Amino acid sequence: MIIDCHGHYTTAPRELEAYRQRQIGGLKDPSQSPSEPPKITDDQIRESLENAQLKFQRERGTDLTIFSPRAVGMGHHIGSAATSLQWSQVCNDLIYRVCTLYPDNFVGVCQLPQSPGVPPANCVGELERCVEELHFVGCNLNPDPSGGHWSDPPLTDRWWYPLYEKIVELEVPVMVHVSGSCNPNFHPTGAHYLNADTTAFMQFLTSNLFQDFPTLKFIIPHGGGAVPYHWGRYRGIAQDLKRPPLRELLLNNVYFDTCVYHQAGIDLLTKVIPVDNILFASEMVGAVKSVDPETNHYFDDTKRYIDAVPWLRDEDRRKIYEGNARNVYSRLKTKRRPEGLSQAISQ
Repeated sequence: MIIDCHGHYTTAPRELEAYRQRQIGGLKDPSQSPSEPPKITDDQIRESLENAQLKFQRERGTDLTIFSPRAVGMGHHIGSAATSLQWSQVCNDLIYRVCTLYPDNFVGVCQLPQSPGVPPANCVGELERCVEELHFVGCNLNPDPSGGHWSDPPLTDRWWYPLYEKIVELEVPVMVHVSGSCNPNFHPTGAHYLNADTTAFMQFLTSNLFQDFPTLKFIIPHGGGAVPYHWGRYRGIAQDLKRPPLRELLLNNVYFDTCVYHQAGIDLLTKVIPVDNILFASEMVGAVKSVDPETNHYFDDTKRYIDAVPWLRDEDRRKIYEGNARNVYSRLKTKRRPEGLSQAISQ
């Protein structure tokens, strides 16, 4: 089985974005605020997926996608905590409907209702709802809900501990994933995402977080940002700081996905990062949607790159494609298929 650990609902029906724009408009003019969730039919959901994510699953030979709301659309810097909660619930409920319509193809990961300056403990209720009621298997955590200004404490600060306590209790992993940037210095997918991946790793390196939470698991997406390319730098920094070796310090808790869009990048990733710490992912349909003219294949067809790495054994590929995901997303082992939708979200 091939499990893609990093998929976003980037092709959601346009009614979702229209709802979001009404919600944002309501911040200035309350009369514009939507009074009910967007009206999206099951047929619209099917149409949005059949010619995109499902089509590519079939063509590329992947089986199950761990699926979450569109990352750049989370927009935690917009409005208040109440704004974020309302928006997160709408997005998470839509993911639930996708997983209910296609239980063999998708399993949910939730967006959290983060807001700048608001304690992460505020997210516990929505996390519990998504895991315990909607049977989601993980969450996305934004290390910078300010949208490019980095105004909240680092991920290793005790500010985050109440949320981590609940995450550990629920036995779900965390994908570190920023949203869009309101700072024009940082292009969202080309700079802000990769900056955040690298920043999170450095925060982990300089902390004792995993002494306090030895079972807490993080997936750093997009191949870990700059981390694999600069692995020697990070080994050296850890040594200079009298920290344990990186394998001992971090690799029981930190994992990397394969959202790297060229062969040389995947080759580097699999040479530097232990196979046990790599999870297959494509992010499709995501950051890059076009065909690479050098290969005549889509940039985000990452399975082709894994298949082409000559030093990987069959057992290595089994770990990358399935085994590691099942170890990290422990609720995949006991995942229950949703039994039906509540009246509130079924259209």
